[in-house]
Amino acid sequence: MSKATFKHPLDPLTAEDIVAVTAEIRKYVAAKTDIKAVRFFSSGLLPPPKRVVLAHLGIPLEPGAKPEEPTPIVRRAEVDLLDAVRGGGYNVIVALKDGEKWEVEEFVALDKTLHPFISPEELMECENIVKADPKVQELAKAVGLEPHQIACDGWSIGYDDRFPQSQRIQQAFVYARLGEHENLYAHPLDFIPIVDSALQKVIHIDFPPHYKKTENGYKLSTDVVGAPPLEQDGLAASNRDRIHPPLRPWDFLPDLMEKSEEGGYKQRSDLKPLHIVQPEGVSFKMNGHVLEWQNWSMHIAFTAREGIALSTITYNDNGEIRPLFYRLSLAEMVVPYGAPEFPQPRKFAFDSGEYGMGTMANELSLGCDCLGQIHYLASTSPGAYVTHSGDAFVIKNVICIHEEDAGVLWKHTDYRTGGRGHTVRRRRLVVSMVCTLANYEYIWNYHFYQDGHVEFEVRLTGILQVYVSGDNEPNPFGSTIAPNINAHYHQHMFCLRVDPMIDGLKNTVIESDIVPLPDAPTGSASNFAGNAFISQDLVLEKETGRPYDFSKERRWRIVNSGRKHSASGKAGGFAIGVKGAAAPMMAREDSWAAKRSSFLPNTLWVCKEVEGANSGSQRIWPSGKYVPMTREEPKDSIGKWVEGKENVVDEDLLVYVNFGTTHIPRPEDWPVMPVEHLNVTLKPVSFFKANPSMDVPGTKDALSVAAFSDKVNGAQTSNSSCCNGSN
Repeated sequence: MSKATFKHPLDPLTAEDIVAVTAEIRKYVAAKTDIKAVRFFSSGLLPPPKRVVLAHLGIPLEPGAKPEEPTPIVRRAEVDLLDAVRGGGYNVIVALKDGEKWEVEEFVALDKTLHPFISPEELMECENIVKADPKVQELAKAVGLEPHQIACDGWSIGYDDRFPQSQRIQQAFVYARLGEHENLYAHPLDFIPIVDSALQKVIHIDFPPHYKKTENGYKLSTDVVGAPPLEQDGLAASNRDRIHPPLRPWDFLPDLMEKSEEGGYKQRSDLKPLHIVQPEGVSFKMNGHVLEWQNWSMHIAFTAREGIALSTITYNDNGEIRPLFYRLSLAEMVVPYGAPEFPQPRKFAFDSGEYGMGTMANELSLGCDCLGQIHYLASTSPGAYVTHSGDAFVIKNVICIHEEDAGVLWKHTDYRTGGRGHTVRRRRLVVSMVCTLANYEYIWNYHFYQDGHVEFEVRLTGILQVYVSGDNEPNPFGSTIAPNINAHYHQHMFCLRVDPMIDGLKNTVIESDIVPLPDAPTGSASNFAGNAFISQDLVLEKETGRPYDFSKERRWRIVNSGRKHSASGKAGGFAIGVKGAAAPMMAREDSWAAKRSSFLPNTLWVCKEVEGANSGSQRIWPSGKYVPMTREEPKDSIGKWVEGKENVVDEDLLVYVNFGTTHIPRPEDWPVMPVEHLNVTLKPVSFFKANPSMDVPGTKDALSVAAFSDKVNGAQTSNSSCCNGSN
């Protein structure tokens, strides 16, 4: 890569960069180590320090200040790999010297208990290993299945102390696939193999016990609490008979449903076309990875772990470029399940930290995943991640960028006789990605609005993770969504990392509780009608975690105390809105899941930024950098960071926002779940002089017509428009 080819300091590694970096590492390994073969697991940009990036872009660090003088930027890559023969991980830093040649700067062995995230190749290998295993084939045969009908999803092992923490293993949820492309999740099997990824073999098979209903409540088929010893036969330990998989098809592909659906299948025929048209083109501009739209400017990048990373976000406030957020990204997510019988508690996948969200991204389809006039970031810079061999795997059309109508932006009508009204429709910019994590799909949408606020939306769909149940078996920790198919209760918990730079790097977080006026009962002089309530502010002075309080309508805002609003007198900032998505952790605080995902107990965390000597933030991953096989709270996690109780008033700080949903599955979620929405907002508070969208034109859509006649509700349509203020 030459000096001329990177336009922005945070541009991700290209496919060519990845190949060049891994080639240089191979040379280093051959010349300076005794390692015989390596397998690569991650390769990404190691960003420069924040101040260096902001100086390069001309963004000031404080209100009214001039940007710092730019300094030379050295491109660096960070790589994780494994010794393919002996095991053991290594973290490698490679630098692009003089903008021309990559050179290894650091080659550090990881502790034997630390593992890079599970690669897509390992997940595919897991299925092949399970399908080829003689014992698995024997177990499948016993319930009427042939080897070619075996399918499975590889999962992280979660937590199982019967195995050494240094052992790189997966658990496999097994299903039957009775025909090509049919829904394999309709046929869950009753056993769970354990696969050693390094040895590439099945090393154990677990059989979950089952429930029966008694006069004294629900009782398991076994009295064993926790995991049975490895030397004990798994089926014997469960103390139950084999359970045959349900064979009824539950397809989701229309051509297969025509053949398999009971009573026949026919798609709806009364849905008329709906087109999204922009006859003059889109309103946004792209320059490499940098997007500009409606006063917004941002850098958009693909990363193997987070998927989408948005950086150096600014807003043009009447000619003044105001910095808002240095970086926004999904830093972690975890899906803890609620069934307590072993081995079901192992089901709590960290879909970002254990697999890499970006590596699971879909190649998006124009007209299906994305409607209208679409720009795919990958059309100019494909989403690329490293494979075991060191080559780059490229995902085309990985990030979709488009505009969409989002209802009314603002409106008012003077109701008096002869009064006028005005309506302005809202346009929003969407930056999106879709990821498939085995059975589940996640749609990630960053929405930018003309009134200066940002929304991070998660849409959940896909197929429930299911397990086979016996005939008439009770289901105390799940829902029987179809005959003999059990979907366990579970949560989807997300962690949004907000790296703020509200009018610069000196920021503070303020917590606000909305409460009835204290010590002022109804009838008192200060509250005679009993209706008074106030907003109480608490400045978070030290690193901390804070819970959400529904009873107090708790909210937080990130402010810059160096710039106050001319009317309100308050420090300008952005409020964090989580009311529609805040969810309490259901697992106990000393549970396996909570120990590993220590970010869950609080809705918001604030900590001080810490950067490397020649690199950016050292505090990115709230559950640690290396998540697979962890058993306790990692040292490099958010819970440990805040123990330092560093000052976070007027500091370069980080904010982590947790939100999620508790899923009690319904039969209507089967066979494919309708989309569920969650969202977090970042809204300006005392940041702008007034509504910044007052200059958005109220243009009437000339293509809108009456649905059935020239009259709408008995009123004649006319060319007069509430959108131009003339009526």
